[in-house]
Amino acid sequence: MGFKERLTKEWLFWDGGTGSVLQSWGLQAGELPETWNIIHPEKIVELNKGYLEAGCDIINTNTFGANRLKYPDNLEEIVTKAVEHAKKARELTGRGDALIALDLGPTGKLLEPLGDLSFDDAVDIYAEVIEYGTKAGADVILIETMQDSYELKAAVLAAKEHSHLPVCATVVFDEKGKMLTGGTPESVVALLEGLHIDALGINCSLGPTQIKPFVERMIKVSSTPIIVTPNAGLPQTDDEGHTYYDMNADEFASEMKEIASLNVHVLGGCCGTTPEYLSKTIALVKDLPIEPPVKKNISVVTSFSQAVEIGPKPVIIGERINPTGKKKFKQALRDGDINYILSEGLKQEDAGAHILDVNVGLPEIDEPKMMVEVMKKLQSVIALPLQIDTSDPIALEAALRHYNGKAMINSVNGKQESMDAVFPLVKKYGGVVVGLALDEEGIPDNAADRIRIAKKIYKEASKYGIESKDIVIDGLAMTISSDPTSAIATLETLRIIRDELHGHSILGVSNISFGLPQRPIVNANFFTMAMQSGLSCAIINPSSEAMMKSYRAYLALSGLDTNFTEYISAYGNSAPAPIKSEAVDMSLYESIKRGMSENAGKATQKQLETKEGLEIINDELIPALDEVGKGFEKGTIFLPMVLS
Repeated sequence: MGFKERLTKEWLFWDGGTGSVLQSWGLQAGELPETWNIIHPEKIVELNKGYLEAGCDIINTNTFGANRLKYPDNLEEIVTKAVEHAKKARELTGRGDALIALDLGPTGKLLEPLGDLSFDDAVDIYAEVIEYGTKAGADVILIETMQDSYELKAAVLAAKEHSHLPVCATVVFDEKGKMLTGGTPESVVALLEGLHIDALGINCSLGPTQIKPFVERMIKVSSTPIIVTPNAGLPQTDDEGHTYYDMNADEFASEMKEIASLNVHVLGGCCGTTPEYLSKTIALVKDLPIEPPVKKNISVVTSFSQAVEIGPKPVIIGERINPTGKKKFKQALRDGDINYILSEGLKQEDAGAHILDVNVGLPEIDEPKMMVEVMKKLQSVIALPLQIDTSDPIALEAALRHYNGKAMINSVNGKQESMDAVFPLVKKYGGVVVGLALDEEGIPDNAADRIRIAKKIYKEASKYGIESKDIVIDGLAMTISSDPTSAIATLETLRIIRDELHGHSILGVSNISFGLPQRPIVNANFFTMAMQSGLSCAIINPSSEAMMKSYRAYLALSGLDTNFTEYISAYGNSAPAPIKSEAVDMSLYESIKRGMSENAGKATQKQLETKEGLEIINDELIPALDEVGKGFEKGTIFLPMVLS
């Protein structure tokens, strides 16, 4: 049987350390392990053979660092030999049941905007190795030791697009449960499940004891089988400067037995582990019961570092990055003034938005190109997840492909043409998609027909493997100025979505008041009524004081604001802090802290008119950088934002 057929039906045991074992056999500092596929083939066969004899079901090829950046001249030979050595070990041990995993580690370069490697080039680099490994006869692909969710996504897409093999991925967390670029167990699970990975988990960096809390967090949100392959404890250095790990094989196996009881499905080892570690782990775990993962009904949108769950309480989606009715924004798009657009994003983040809607659609601009550029720039300074808002399928695919996380998608509707265009993209790239309750017959004026369309959207999505939890139905807020009963129909639609369909809903709330005077009065009161009727997501202007008062009061009154923390934080002082209206109002200190490089340049020029350079450095530059560093240490600022 193959990997997929065996997964969750029986315990599967992955192998252990490669580099650490080869170092004990003479691999020198700076020597590339993959070269041993050619110069010491017998050692690689021996390594694979040792793990198979220990009882492991899956062995990795010695290709962790194999890519064209390190092996520009003989990459295919390196990869092919690695697979051949694993096959030979399988033959020598009579383990025809064992599986060979094509092992893929990080490229060794940071992706843009952190480094100079483009996302598309990263996909190509992984694709090349994957094609060689698949051709040579690997059984499964393992993407491991990933510290950047963007590089992780590139590798998974390469595997999906260039091979038929099952795909697994494991990532690295530090002791705070963060990836290098800020990812969390929850955001990683959402990203990988959106990409339809076969199994996911954690490897390296920590030992079983330290890794256990993060395994538990993954299990809590994952419907996908879990892999756990930790180090042999924590690294230590002896008196002669040699690295060793502080956990022996018996201690490792004992801890792994505890992890096995958490409802994981694949166990193995990483740095410092040897065949002995795996043999003892297998002996303790192999006869334990194994259960399939528990299905989770969780709807999550993520950025590279944040996961926003839809459902527990209403989610605020900032509406201001949209040219509709905004002359200054339209001009910023025409002029390519990305700084203005970033300022709109930062204002909404400060005002309390949880997700930002991003719409850059103007007839006279290249929407796919602008969408990707704006999205990437926003993700370099803002950690909030984004909602990709476009009716252009080309722009949508470009954005979904290059988005760092699991995006929200605005939108699909009940027209067959729309569903045929959007659902294949959601299936491939993942996402939570907004479903508009309209179809070829237009917008129904009653709740029953809107629900009929919602059910049609759910049904069509299921054909693509898209679950209803990843669909948010727009009940359509139509202006009451043209139909005084429209709000009643919308609120009834929301109630049925919540109570009968057990689904999630969304509204562009301010549409309800179009054409009326004093619109904020109507908007805020309708917003409260909509939340009471089950509204899951609200597309609003979070800088609207009336709307946010409605939101925070509703949370407090509904028992959704524990200890009234959010309400008191906003209104505990005599007056809320004003939200700056323009990016140009930022001081140099604030510009550096927020990663607004263009604005920092302008602020510096202005200060140089009245101050000496050293004074500016001491009074603003150094304190701002110190604040950024403290934020990074606390986990409130992440690497992409630091480097910007």
